[in-house]
Amino acid sequence: MTTPTQQADMRTLLRQFITSERRRIALALVCMLGLAATELLAPWPLKIIFDQVLLERPAPGRWLNSLMQGGKPFAVVIVSLGILGIALLGSAFAYGQQWLTSYLGQRLVYSLRCELFAHLQQLSLSFHNRTHTGELLAKVTGETEAFKDAFVEAVLLALPQLLTITSMFAILLWLDWRLSLIVLATFPLLYLALSRSYEQLKITTRQQRQREGKLAARLSEVLSSVRLVKAYGRERYEQERFEQESQQTLAAGLQTERKAAAVTRVVELLKAAGLWATVLFGALAVINGRMTPGTLLIFVAYLNEMYKPLRNLAKTSGRLSRAVVSAQRLGEILNTEVERWNDSTTGVKNRLRGEIVFDRVSFDYGDGESVLQEVSFTLAPGQRVALVGASGAGKSTIANLILRFYHATHGTIRLDGVNIEQYSRDTLRDEIGVVLQDALLFGASIRENLSYGKPTATQAEIETAARQAYAHEFISALPDGYDTIIGERGSTLSGGQRQRLCLARALIKNPSVLILDEPTSAIDSESAELIHTAINQLRADKTTIVIAHHLTTLKEFDHILVLKRGHLVEQGKHEELLRLGGAYFRMNQ
Repeated sequence: MTTPTQQADMRTLLRQFITSERRRIALALVCMLGLAATELLAPWPLKIIFDQVLLERPAPGRWLNSLMQGGKPFAVVIVSLGILGIALLGSAFAYGQQWLTSYLGQRLVYSLRCELFAHLQQLSLSFHNRTHTGELLAKVTGETEAFKDAFVEAVLLALPQLLTITSMFAILLWLDWRLSLIVLATFPLLYLALSRSYEQLKITTRQQRQREGKLAARLSEVLSSVRLVKAYGRERYEQERFEQESQQTLAAGLQTERKAAAVTRVVELLKAAGLWATVLFGALAVINGRMTPGTLLIFVAYLNEMYKPLRNLAKTSGRLSRAVVSAQRLGEILNTEVERWNDSTTGVKNRLRGEIVFDRVSFDYGDGESVLQEVSFTLAPGQRVALVGASGAGKSTIANLILRFYHATHGTIRLDGVNIEQYSRDTLRDEIGVVLQDALLFGASIRENLSYGKPTATQAEIETAARQAYAHEFISALPDGYDTIIGERGSTLSGGQRQRLCLARALIKNPSVLILDEPTSAIDSESAELIHTAINQLRADKTTIVIAHHLTTLKEFDHILVLKRGHLVEQGKHEELLRLGGAYFRMNQ
């Protein structure tokens, strides 16, 4: 498969999959062709028994004449054993076909999901902010499964079925071309029905898939906010909204199934018409001596066998329409451009010093509304810096730009004198530790959570980081200590405990730059005091940027940046800014 940084589309992925699995695909096709051959041979023992044994017509081969010399019962026993032999051979081919097609289908799902997951992780934060998580989940799980079903049935199974139909019709033409034309007369009607239904199914299927994506998004949103729903007693309201979305999804699904069922019934009616005409004119031909009963049996048997793959092809048209829609929806993800990163590390030997320069930086989220406007400042290595300002002033945006979650619209950001765009992703993220406002933890052990940023961390390094974040004491008091499994998103811990674990997770990397996005805004006063103490005790060679929430703690900071509506209006130390009597002074009143 492609590497995560490469752009891939559905056709590229399919070509790569077919190339990697070409041997199994070839073997599956051999099994399918073998199964088709046994289906062609299946009615012939009956023809031989009726025509050559029972009616004593001239046998076409010496071997059959030899059998007849042993008497009719002996010939019937031997020829009828051919029915079992053909069935056994067909079963072997059918088993191989089913196993190989199932294997190929599951491998295709595996490859697609791995590629989609890798690609999703490379997409920008802007993409994830504007896309519902539930809809992405529906695409990665449901759409890949739908595409797999269509790939197996519409491609791997449809080709042998088409070959079977063609071969049967060729044999029927050889046996009696007049009766074959009667059978052929139903095919144009069948083609018109299938082609028309395919276009209709494609439209209704896309509508159904879109509804299912919205339903998954609604489910994900409510389940992730279930505490809020319960706190406000809105269970009934959310139930009604979910039922409304489900009703629309149900209507779209029923419309799709109704159209698919209509196509199947059309095929059945055409089959009945073809069978009626074949029996009628074939029986008249037998009466007139132009055809043997065994030949009529071949026609009837082949006609039933021909319409079986035709019914499957009718069902396949519905699955194929779903596959086209699924491929389009998966392609929407794969065709989204990944984040731009430099592939080579720029001049980092041991660690960065942590000098950060914003040079007339402006930024907007693509909607034309500026979040930052001409912001310029310089942070010296090892400084403890606070970003303050009202909500929406641009504080978190500055942190996101340093982390390169977004790219500056205008201006330059330099880290140790080098444009931040020149650093590779690994270099930049290894040198920057971050504590987000939302204390995000995984439903795993505390040890796994703390070592997330440094998987090779030793137990001593883990404990050192935990002590620095004042988390070691409460961790040790847990039943299994560092091996304690916490709930999803750390739900079994208090807010303060979660935030201290997040701080320890950032410190374990020993980063050159540490960014804390309002780390004490939603925790108790005791935990907030411990986190502030931990920040004040950090080594001087670590540039620390704190998006401040409590202004009373800003006296210890080396530098304060005051933001207002995307502009940097003031900067300096606490006492200097108070003496100015400006925005910072008014914030402290």
